[in-house]
Amino acid sequence: MIRAIMHGCGGKMGRTIHDLTAQDDTLSIVAGIDPALPQDCPYPVFATPQECDVVADVVIDFSVAPAMDSLFAWCEARKLPLVLCTTGLSEEQLDKAKKLSESTAVLRSANMSLGINTLLKLLQTAAGVLADAGFDIEIVERHHNQKLDAPSGTALALADAINESLEHACSYVYDRSQVRQKRSKQEIGISAVRGGTIVGEHEIIFAGTDEVIEFKHTAYSKAIFAKGAIQAAKFLAGKPAGMYDMSDVIKANS
Repeated sequence: MIRAIMHGCGGKMGRTIHDLTAQDDTLSIVAGIDPALPQDCPYPVFATPQECDVVADVVIDFSVAPAMDSLFAWCEARKLPLVLCTTGLSEEQLDKAKKLSESTAVLRSANMSLGINTLLKLLQTAAGVLADAGFDIEIVERHHNQKLDAPSGTALALADAINESLEHACSYVYDRSQVRQKRSKQEIGISAVRGGTIVGEHEIIFAGTDEVIEFKHTAYSKAIFAKGAIQAAKFLAGKPAGMYDMSDVIKANS
């Protein structure tokens, strides 16, 4: 049985992951970390990582960016593999995650769903053909009104995948209201919508002359992200130090 610590156990994703692992016979949550110290968890909960002394094989993180620095330091000290799902990290924190991967296994993904990670590959193929044909590229993402970061980490990951296939020739434009000029061909527009209880929608638009091609992924439940995180934790436990992503998980299970 793989033993996991849930960082952010009191949040919606932490609780969803707990509910799913309760039916899992290969991975269990043995401890939680959350400053709110929720009282209804069936395992010990600690306010900070440094207070947690429970033995585990992997950490699953779904928390907030300000909580990450102490988690990175704790995982490095204990050489604990980390499934890093929190988005909105600063460049300095991303550097810390990369440094952590030199001493233990780290799996970072802006989105844990199988569908999104398949879409990343499809977009790279499409962009290689359509951008050269003069198609403009726009990304529109929609999330619930409680989401803190914008644009979403997934929207940025989609843009990065496209830009990588175009040899990083494009810049990202997030707001056109302050500039009165025609759209450049060397840009990817990214728009964020926040409202209601939308779990997550990402629409990628390739707009050419007299034709438009659209890719769209819709998440109807947070369970798809929780399932992906659990798969990632099972994959990462016991792995050597290094930086991994969901494509490694997909390959291992294909």
